[in-house]
Amino acid sequence: MQGNAALLKDATKVLAQTSRTFIIPISHLGPGLREAVTAGYLSMRAIDEIEDHETLPKEDKISLLQSISTLLNKTFTDEDFASLFAPYKKDLPEVSLRMTDWIKLAPLQTKEMICRYTATMAHGMAEWVIKNWNIQNKEDLDDYTYYVAGLVGIMLSDLWTLYGESDVSKDQSVAFGRGLQLVNIISNRSEDSERGVNFHPPGWSFEEMLDYARQNLKIAESYTSRIKLDPIYNFCKIPLALATGTLDAIVSGKSKLNRISVLKIVSGAVR
Repeated sequence: MQGNAALLKDATKVLAQTSRTFIIPISHLGPGLREAVTAGYLSMRAIDEIEDHETLPKEDKISLLQSISTLLNKTFTDEDFASLFAPYKKDLPEVSLRMTDWIKLAPLQTKEMICRYTATMAHGMAEWVIKNWNIQNKEDLDDYTYYVAGLVGIMLSDLWTLYGESDVSKDQSVAFGRGLQLVNIISNRSEDSERGVNFHPPGWSFEEMLDYARQNLKIAESYTSRIKLDPIYNFCKIPLALATGTLDAIVSGKSKLNRISVLKIVSGAVR
């Protein structure tokens, strides 16, 4: 069985491959919280890779996501997940296939929480795969972004409280996740369109989508400003600053931030 230090090193390597946004702030979190956030992020990224998979048939996505949700809501074994993933070993990335490793990394007092939120997310994702991600109005957009990102914000708020942050606004935490997701939706519209998916409600202009993203980021800024502990504040502030910078870059005609801009934004965001 892999030791916790070795597993954290392994998880950090996978994290670096899957998230440029969160790898920096996660690395600065203290012992315990770092493992918990890494475990939570990778568990949710594991199912996100299934939902977003380019070639996996719709029926397989639904079956996998529903089965994961069921397993996480009960006592499961490594063998349960190994059996579930066996037919998809050549299709799924490492972050998905090693889901039980990420849950093992989580400190004991956080495991149930991470499993519960990831199970809820998997169930919600399955429902949206069934619907073919057919966004018809703002309510649909809110529902979709709640399941794929708002739940991340809520889970993080529970973790912040568990590790000593005394003034967390859980109500605003949904906007934290949603705001970041809306920026991703705006950034990835052409790629999503190529796979036949459009997350923009019918009739919404680019400016309306941009305004809605900024509204949520403004609430997320309020959420972050209340945080007292510097590592947690920086964890939240860095991706928010990068998201705002990304929107500004898109408005000015660029597709994304360059490395120099990213480093400048990160250094200006930390407290």
